[in-house]
Amino acid sequence: MPDAVDVKSLVGKFAPPEENFDLVVVGAGPAGLAAAITAAKAGLSVKLVDENPVSGGLIGMDIPLFYGGRASAAVQEKERMVERIFAASPGLEEAFELGVDVALGTYAWGAWAVQPGLATLPGDVIGLADEERAWLTGFSHLIVAAGARDLVYFFDGADQPGVMGGLALHALLTRYEAFDGERVVIAGSDDFALSLAALLLERGIAVTGLVEVAGQPLGDAESIAALKALGVPVYTGHVIKAAGRGAFGVEGVSLAPVAGGPEVQLAADTICLAIGRIPAIELLESAGVATAMVGGRGGYVPVSGDGISTSHPAIFMAGDCAGLEAGPESRLAGEVQAAASGEAAARAVLRSLGREGGETPPPRAEAGPDLVAHRQRWMAALVETGGCNVLACQCEEVSRADLLAVRAPAYLGAPSPQALKRNLHTLAADGPLNHDQMKRLTRVSMGACQARRCREQVSMLMALGASIPVEKVPLAGYRAPVRPLPLAVLAALEEPAVMRAEWDVWFGIPTQWVPYRAIGTEREAEIIRFAKHM
Repeated sequence: MPDAVDVKSLVGKFAPPEENFDLVVVGAGPAGLAAAITAAKAGLSVKLVDENPVSGGLIGMDIPLFYGGRASAAVQEKERMVERIFAASPGLEEAFELGVDVALGTYAWGAWAVQPGLATLPGDVIGLADEERAWLTGFSHLIVAAGARDLVYFFDGADQPGVMGGLALHALLTRYEAFDGERVVIAGSDDFALSLAALLLERGIAVTGLVEVAGQPLGDAESIAALKALGVPVYTGHVIKAAGRGAFGVEGVSLAPVAGGPEVQLAADTICLAIGRIPAIELLESAGVATAMVGGRGGYVPVSGDGISTSHPAIFMAGDCAGLEAGPESRLAGEVQAAASGEAAARAVLRSLGREGGETPPPRAEAGPDLVAHRQRWMAALVETGGCNVLACQCEEVSRADLLAVRAPAYLGAPSPQALKRNLHTLAADGPLNHDQMKRLTRVSMGACQARRCREQVSMLMALGASIPVEKVPLAGYRAPVRPLPLAVLAALEEPAVMRAEWDVWFGIPTQWVPYRAIGTEREAEIIRFAKHM
């Protein structure tokens, strides 16, 4: 008697990926380019994926960086944007000449490696998409060089055009040449913030102030002196309290001294948040690699002894997504460091394949100062000076007060008597706080930006409200697609007919259960009539 076959099993039903490569590299910055070029020179088949030029629609949604409505109409011109990418990344030409399959304007929206729970996959695959369709690409090895994203804080008036991130500002000034602002206030004073101020002044854009919560600037003293000599005021011991509201967005900025005293008014149409950067680990997380909070690396990062390998033997990382490095933050130093990281990742792949990859890199240097602690100081000062009637989650309109009191947003109606009896302290007394639990209770971090604007500040607010270290708040969960994609694009993803034929439609309610094969037939109507009494 033949073995019984489970017709509902997915084993053998996934179609093979559309294409296969020895190595897929995600991110065509200095780290990703160096990795792709090094691997291609060694004879590997390589696909290099980069979402830039990002579509105007995603830029408008603050994806992947916090553009804050300050991108000019130039970002809508796709051909110009492609030209700008090549001008900003001369290494792309070398990659083409080496036979690398370069896919620009292509989003990596998920990665899956065969492991327990995913044994039915046809192999290790990564989900890719452009503006028209989505598809799966198979890989033997994967290097993620996704960089970092902007750390976002809210304050009164932050929900209008003109509040943006430092990485987004840098991209609009350099990669895209599409910044639409004239007077900028910069929050933050480390070397990255100082380099942004210098870049703005080079472009003829006024910097009306640098704001720092600490008593002294964090960046290079000579750079600070140079900016002051050019007339840029530096306000230490201050935070942004509010942004004035105008017809086209930000219209002036109010600064509040942390120790109390009169507020400072600055002219500005743009507020640049350059307080910190967050390693972009979303794709690595979707692939199931282990992560941990490391304050000196900038937040949650993949667990790694060398800053290149991950908990999965076929998945590697390079650049800022592996964790921020201590040391100089100038653009040149950052590019050189990133390129070295990318080359080391490619050589690690070669070693894993039994090819000559050079010497094994030494263990990664110790993490630098606790960046997360400094960010928490900013968060505490913003709450102290700006109060709780400020949004914590812009997409779902959840205020700081809602979050601290564990309330659903006001648009869902008045809270129940039971809900009025709880807050973050009582919730913490019942067990460890969890960001995903707060999603269910308050809808925080559930919006279209997929928590990129609020994930970190929500965690910091949870830690403040419960009087616990922010390291105790687990990373908020998310799943593929890790980039917002139109449903029409995902719908184009090919699904084998054998899978469609065996799937039943089930929404959890008896009256909505119909076998897949019965849809569109007379049998469907019979099932619905029969189920109505249930």
